[in-house]
Formats: sequence, structure tokens, C-alpha cells
Amino acid sequence: MARLRQKDADAGIENTPLTDAQKSAIAEVRNFYESKLAEREVLHQSAVRQATDLEALKLLEEHYQVDRERFVSDRDAKIARIRRGDI
Repeated sequence: MARLRQKDADAGIENTPLTDAQKSAIAEVRNFYESKLAEREVLHQSAVRQATDLEALKLLEEHYQVDRERFVSDRDAKIARIRRGDI
């Protein structure tokens, strides 16, 4: 661990601890996106149960994966901005 810290220090990367406000904001973002992902999962499962053919199932699965990736990407981007202090 000490080697990694030294390597970061040599590269000019500064490790600053998160403030309480940043920790709170990150927790809020994670909770929000966790609930959005759970909601999307429920909607997806409902749609899968109603699907009648393989093409419809394939399309539903593709849309579900795209939505999941978008939510995760948005969540990670917001957390990164909070860590940088942009928000």
C-alpha cells in the first residue's frame, strides 16, 4: 500500500479525504441510482413475463442492458464529479 501511495505521490496525484458533505452526496447518488436500477428491473421482469416471442424477448433484454449501462455510467460520472469537488 505504501508503494502505491509513493507511486501516486511521484506522479503528482494528491489523495485528499472526502468531506462529510461529499460522503453524503455520494451516498445520496448511490441510493438514487440503486432505486432507479431496481425500478427498471421490476419493469423489465414484468415485460419479460408478457413477451410472447423470442424476438420480443431479445429486444427487451437489449433495452434493459442499455438502460442499466446508462444508469451505472451516469452514477459513476456524478460520483467522480463529487469527488473532484465540481458539485
